[in-house]
Amino acid sequence: MLQRLHVSNYVLIDSLDIDFPEGLIIITGQTGAGKSILLGALSLLMGAKADAGMIKDGADNCVVEGEFETSDPVIRALLDENDVDWEDGHLIIRRLVNPSGRSRAFVNDSPVSVGILQDLSSRLVDIHSQHQTLLLSDRQFQLSVLDHYAGNGELLAECGKAWKRVQDLKSEISSLDEQIARSERDRDYNEAQFRQLEAASLKEGELAELEDEQRQLANAEEIKTCLCTAESAFDQNSSEGGASIDTSLKEAVRQLSKAGRFIPDATSLSERLDSCRLELEDILSEISSINSSVNLSQSRLEEVEDRMSLIYGLMHKHACASESELIGLRDNLSMTICDSTLLQEKRKSLVLALEPARGHYSKIADSLHKSREAAMKPLSGSIQESVRSLELPYAVFEVVISEVAPSASGTDQVTFLFSANGTAPADVAKCASGGELSRIMLSLKAMMATFTQMPTLIFDEIDTGVSGSVADKIGSMICQMGQSMQVFAITHLPQVAAKGKAHYLVSKEMNPQTGKAVSSINRLGERERVLELARMLSGSTLTEAAIANAESLLKGC
Repeated sequence: MLQRLHVSNYVLIDSLDIDFPEGLIIITGQTGAGKSILLGALSLLMGAKADAGMIKDGADNCVVEGEFETSDPVIRALLDENDVDWEDGHLIIRRLVNPSGRSRAFVNDSPVSVGILQDLSSRLVDIHSQHQTLLLSDRQFQLSVLDHYAGNGELLAECGKAWKRVQDLKSEISSLDEQIARSERDRDYNEAQFRQLEAASLKEGELAELEDEQRQLANAEEIKTCLCTAESAFDQNSSEGGASIDTSLKEAVRQLSKAGRFIPDATSLSERLDSCRLELEDILSEISSINSSVNLSQSRLEEVEDRMSLIYGLMHKHACASESELIGLRDNLSMTICDSTLLQEKRKSLVLALEPARGHYSKIADSLHKSREAAMKPLSGSIQESVRSLELPYAVFEVVISEVAPSASGTDQVTFLFSANGTAPADVAKCASGGELSRIMLSLKAMMATFTQMPTLIFDEIDTGVSGSVADKIGSMICQMGQSMQVFAITHLPQVAAKGKAHYLVSKEMNPQTGKAVSSINRLGERERVLELARMLSGSTLTEAAIANAESLLKGC
């Protein structure tokens, strides 16, 4: 239930902080005083769309905050799922709107999305406005009434899951059909592409190796000449009748070694020179090895250039920057070709799963249908009795079920039939007057509140279109509902306003400092309540007769 409401800087409300008791709560006020504004503030708290026009002129932002008490396990699960503290069922819900029209929402000081507020509100508060009688023409609403009465909550949840399973399978099969058709359409092309890439026997890094080899083969003669010249330099003196470089160095090492017996530095020079000689021997060996490995084969050059041309051609054809990308493309094409078979197998398994899923859905839908059929007549009788108690003694109300295309809620469509004078009933949306629709809707709401265990129900002028003794009986029905739940009744009728124990007055006054209108709400004491009822009975001029009538109305409650 709603325990406290705080509103600041919302439209005409400057600041409001008010507590609410259990049971029936009456809210009255002259037209334009701000009752709808108060309802709008509460709707904002429940997740309604926010905009900058809600902020009071001159204010930086507006804030709406409500305190609720609940023991609903569904709400606790929702809070746990979103990491919000439970706090023994004490909820402080706050919504803040800034000048840009954006809003922030909090539950127990934890930030939450507007979607979570909407989920919470569906379990905390049901706001029924005078325009909600239009729901009586909504087939989905009519179906939900019957399901609430029949207690089909679990069956509906199962039916929704079964329907989603069937739809998901059908969607997957349809998607696979498209993939298979596309795969078959491109199969020949993909196979030709794959065979060409497969025949190329591509290897990672091969192109860089080929480019190096091509440069060597293309310049083999020049390379050979350079290496031979470098190699012959080591034996140049020998070819001219002198000693080779190696022989000369060996002799120099030997002589320095002899001198080293007398000059220590000469020994060090001998060792260094011998090291240089060994390094030169190693260099000469490597030059000879490279020289011997240089390939002067023209045929090999042609092979390498042909291979490079093939790889470059494939890269250009497939818009690839390297042989690595070509290899990746080849592997993808291989998978695509194989996928066609795999897709066919997957489709076959989905088709096999579809029939049991349809059977499961049909079984649940049939259980729902039987449950609805069993509840159809008792619901009709209950609503008919309730409507007749509201001074429609010959009213006939019937619930009719017809078969429609399968959906998440089964294969049934519900139609409410009504007659005010006992004749053959017709579609309620086409034959009932405004006052009759109000009475039917009140009866339905009373029934649904009982079965849904909604902690707080708000009636915004549910008594529109009725007066006199009918209004009194509507007030009594609302009062009876207030014995098991918290009920707010916003009304213009004194017969309804006289019910319940808590009465709040919404008023609008001019602020002398700002010259602007400000709305406020205050709980009335016993004498104030008598005067408010008298005003509702007689208008702006209070008469002794109106006051006496008001006192009589209150005593009768």
